[in-house]
Formats: sequence, structure tokens, C-alpha cells
Amino acid sequence: MFQPVPVFVGLRYSLAREHSFFVSFITWVSLFGVALGVAALITVLSVMNGLESELRTRLLSLTAHASLNAGGAAIADWPARLQQLQGSPGLVGAAPFLDTDAMLSRPPSMSGAIVRGIDPTLEGRVSSIADAMREGKLSDLEPGSNRIVLGRMLAYQLQVGVGDQVTVMIPGNSASAGGATDAIVPRLQDFQVAGIFEVGLQEHDSVLALVNLQDAESFRGLDGPTGIRLKFYDVLQAPELARAAAARLKPGLRVRDWTQDNEAYFRAIRIEKTMMGLILMLIVAVAVFNIVATLVMVVNDKRTDIAILRTLGLSPRGVIAVFMTQGVLIGWIGAALGVAMGVGLACNVDVIVPFLEQTLGFHFMDPDVYYISGLPSEVHAGDVVRIGMAALILTFVATVYPALQAARTQPAEALRYE
Repeated sequence: MFQPVPVFVGLRYSLAREHSFFVSFITWVSLFGVALGVAALITVLSVMNGLESELRTRLLSLTAHASLNAGGAAIADWPARLQQLQGSPGLVGAAPFLDTDAMLSRPPSMSGAIVRGIDPTLEGRVSSIADAMREGKLSDLEPGSNRIVLGRMLAYQLQVGVGDQVTVMIPGNSASAGGATDAIVPRLQDFQVAGIFEVGLQEHDSVLALVNLQDAESFRGLDGPTGIRLKFYDVLQAPELARAAAARLKPGLRVRDWTQDNEAYFRAIRIEKTMMGLILMLIVAVAVFNIVATLVMVVNDKRTDIAILRTLGLSPRGVIAVFMTQGVLIGWIGAALGVAMGVGLACNVDVIVPFLEQTLGFHFMDPDVYYISGLPSEVHAGDVVRIGMAALILTFVATVYPALQAARTQPAEALRYE
């Protein structure tokens, strides 16, 4: 017999085979219930982490990590500002841009859009639009060429292709004879479609159009871009790094980062992850209740043994330790199995999902409906640790009540009729 004695007795009870069939069955159900709940929770949260990362990548493929803007006014000295930004901590690149709300038309179709003026030679520093081109090249946007690149869905709505003409209309002010601005007269400009891109996100593909920065400035009547976009090595630190970069410039530019531009998306994902976590944790909770029921039945079955141990000198704390050892062993083995299964499933989602789709004959995410047709998975060590610790704590708490009931057993009462 090894020490301490309560742990030895608890392990003997856990490994003993003389339990009734029902008690043994509930014990195994409890163990596999904990394992199933932990595995499901790790797998689902890993898939949601992957979807969040995929969504963030697609959102930032064209919007960069942060931007500096002058509130709609032109930044005439933007080349000097780019020079000043060089050497900022974590900065990958910077590029100018000019966004304009516009209406694009090709009779009989018409659609609202954001026309963005870019410098094709600098755009690669802050976005991956060149990799998203499906037709044409970004370098075709030459100064003075009046060419435009459309998102795939926007081109579909306008029913145009490469080589077609589209009319871009933006609001403009008309001055009266006295010099006062009293009317809004639209400005019209014809552009030739030079290319079509597809990022795989409706917010970009259906509303964004790209033109050369000089063409956009001429169209708007400005002498420079209205903002500078920034890209950093670490997207999660972009808000702090963007403010540090802005501090290198003279005051006048406002900082806006990707967490502000896409706040609604990521708040929704956080809420979904929280709710899914709570729902799936109920599986673990049910298994924990089974552990309580198992220990209560074991305590009732072992009343005579408890009384004998008490008469041999085992203290009430020792009795508590005996049954807590038994419950903790069941719960912790289940949690360990669940972590192993969950990590294994999460790391092989890209293999398991196609196999299930082929076997069952349907798609989890139909490519005709969803932009993201696969189920990406991203295992975070912090999530695994938190889930494992939560399962361990719940199973430990589940042993308290049965163990206290066992400690209240009176030896005289238990042995009266023996």
C-alpha cells in the first residue's frame, strides 16, 4: 500500500470491478461524456477561429491595417509624408488613396460603388489586390488612361467585361454668379474597364472600383489623395502601431484602424464564439452530473466499507479524499481524452471534412452559396488550456457533495445490522 492511504483507497474503488452494472455503465458514460464535450468544444472553437482569421484576411486584403486621412481634404505633400513614415515600428508599407462615393452606369444597369484612386506602383505595399485580379492587370491603370478595375460582382451587376465603357457619376458643386454654392451638379466621366478582381468577400467584390490616383484627383478636382493606408507586420497590434506612426507626422491627420472599420463583423463573431462555448459546455455539464450520480451510488454502496475505515482511524477528511480521488480520476481522464481528440480533430479538419462530404454526398458550405467553401481551422493553445481547465474544475467541484455525504456516515449506524 502506498501513501497517502485515501488516494490508494480511492484508486482501488475506481479500478474495482465489483460495482453493479448500472454504476459501471454510468461511470463510463460520464467519462466519455466529458471527453466528447471537451473535444467538441475545442473543434468548434478552432473552426470559428479559422473562419475569423479567414474573414480578417479577406477584409484586409484591400483595406490595409490602418489609414491616416485629412477629413476629405487633399494631402498635397503625401510623398514627403511617406518618407517620414519610413522606419516606423512594425510598418511594412504605406500608400496613398482617394475614396469617392459614386454611381456607375452602363445602360440599362446602374449600381452604387466606392471608386478608389490608387497608385499601382505603391498599392502592393498595403494590399494583395494584384493577386486577386481575375482579368487584366493592375498596372493597366496608367495615369490619364481613364481606365477602371471592377469587383467581380459589381461587373456582373453592370453586365460589363474588360474593354467595355462605364460612366462614373459623382456629386459636384455649382457656383452661382455671386460666387456662392447653391446647387449640386453631378460630374460624369467615362472609364474603360481594364480588369476584374475577386477577393471572395461581397463587401469588396460588389462595391469597389479602382482607378489611377491621378485620374481620381482630376475627376474630384483635388491636388492630392485624401488619405494614406498603412500595413504592419502584426495585424493584431496595428491599432497601437498606427498611432505610433501618426505621431511621427505633423498634426492634422486622423488615425483609423481595421478594428474600427470592421467592428460589427468581429463583435458578431465574438458573440457567436461565446454562445457556442456555453452551449457545448452543457455537454460537459451533463457528464459532470453523471459523475455526481455515480459517486452518490458508490457512497451508498460502500457505507459499510466507510464505517470500517472510520473505525480503523481514517478521519472524515480522509473519507472525503477517497471519493474525491475517484471522481477526479474519472473527470480528468475524460478531460485528457477530450483534449487529445479535440486537438486531433481540429488539426485535421481539412482532411476529415472532405471525406465526410464525399461519403455523405453533400457540402457543409456549398460553394454556390458561400464565399468560403471550406472549413478552416486554427487551434489556439489558450483556448485548449482554458477548455481543459474548465473541465477539470467542473469535475473537481462535482465530487464535493458526494464526498461530504460519505464523510457524514456514522460507523455505528452503518454497522448496526452487519
